[in-house]
Amino acid sequence: MKKTQKLTFISLFVAQGLVLYMIERMIPVPFITPGAKLGLTNIITVLALYMFDFKDVFLIIVLRILLSTLMGGSLSSFLYSIAGGILSFLAMYGIKKLGKDEISIIGISIVGAVFHNVGQITVAALVIENAMIVTYLPVLIVAALGTGFFVGLTSKYLLPFIKRIKI
Repeated sequence: MKKTQKLTFISLFVAQGLVLYMIERMIPVPFITPGAKLGLTNIITVLALYMFDFKDVFLIIVLRILLSTLMGGSLSSFLYSIAGGILSFLAMYGIKKLGKDEISIIGISIVGAVFHNVGQITVAALVIENAMIVTYLPVLIVAALGTGFFVGLTSKYLLPFIKRIKI
């Protein structure tokens, strides 16, 4: 694939992530538990994980988070998103490499959802300077199991269509 074509597809993934971010912002919170969201933008991350190499997926995540922060976020939302996004990506990438064909896209998505919450709770503990917030993690993990399953299932059905594109 030509460099220009690859850059175009990366840009499309970032743009789609931003659209999903804007849609998710319109959903009333809390729909599950305070602080929990569907994680629609993680659909793009999971799909990118199966389409691009490490540095390209990392770039998609960072650009999406930077642009979404500029479109209506704050410094604290940036910190939570970047910590959750990067930790989630590293966990999913590691599980995908270690598990090869043994772990489904749904399982990888669930791992990503759980680690996204771990990253955000870690930043929250540092920001408020109180480690007791970690006691909220089990509630978020239960929510992550459901949202991770939803994101993984959606990604599972989208991936064959996306893979038709030769990147």
